[in-house]
Amino acid sequence: MNLSVNEVALVVDDSPDTLSLLNDALEGAGLSVLLALDGQQALTIASKVIPDIILLDAIMPNMDGFETCRRLKANPALAEIPVIFMTGLTDTEHVVEGLEAGGVDYLTKPVSPDELLARVRVHLGNAKRTMSVQQALDRTGQYLITLDKNGTLQWATREAQALLKLSGLSAAEQEKLIFTPLVRWLSHGPQRGQRYSLENLPKPLDVFLLSDSSDIECLFRLSDPASKPDADTLRRVLPLTQRESEVLYWIAQGKTNKEIGEILAMSPRTVNKHLETVFPKLGVENRTAAAAAALKVLTR
Repeated sequence: MNLSVNEVALVVDDSPDTLSLLNDALEGAGLSVLLALDGQQALTIASKVIPDIILLDAIMPNMDGFETCRRLKANPALAEIPVIFMTGLTDTEHVVEGLEAGGVDYLTKPVSPDELLARVRVHLGNAKRTMSVQQALDRTGQYLITLDKNGTLQWATREAQALLKLSGLSAAEQEKLIFTPLVRWLSHGPQRGQRYSLENLPKPLDVFLLSDSSDIECLFRLSDPASKPDADTLRRVLPLTQRESEVLYWIAQGKTNKEIGEILAMSPRTVNKHLETVFPKLGVENRTAAAAAALKVLTR
């Protein structure tokens, strides 16, 4: 099975023989290939042509692969690109160092072309799915962010980035006053849908947990307490759970079950099950009547 000719692989290795071998294997599978002999050259190439995947030699002179990877990940435009390390070293410490630097996988030299292509297919597929989810969330117009367990911001929608910028806080201040408190909150095991208020800020924020608190990376929705009514408004007024309120809110915005599923990270079937409990609670028989009841609350 060939890979897409539109996909670009950047291969970084100080050995011309290795570059030639990998170039032939990847081009034979249908990828476009960029080649770099050292870390600095790789950074320069990636800044001009953003690759879909990077194969990176761990041990190189001047700038090794670990430092190269850290610098790649420090660039927001390159941070989500999967990096596969290639190394002749099998010591655990080097494998761990590569993963801690931001790598998603590693291959042991001499690299087997068949194994190489199998790993590349897997990680390109994962990257595409991740990108699709992020693009879908971006289209919702919501203030969404993800944090890891260390309180490091992993991703944010454009709206969330703008809201954080409006706070007037530097990156270090955001980590101290927003992200670190959220990680402490997660340690208490809050339930999905629960709210946490950040009041010790120049501009207060409400934060809603949209994933399980035990997840490696947690999804949050930011909300300006002074902003327009949202799903939480419906929950306060109507006899609904947090999740039912969220589904009803998006019904009132004219979203389909499929679109709501993408927004709330659930299947369309689960959306429909929530609606089956919402209708009798509101005393209505269909989604049009439910949307009308919701809009009546939201436009008060």
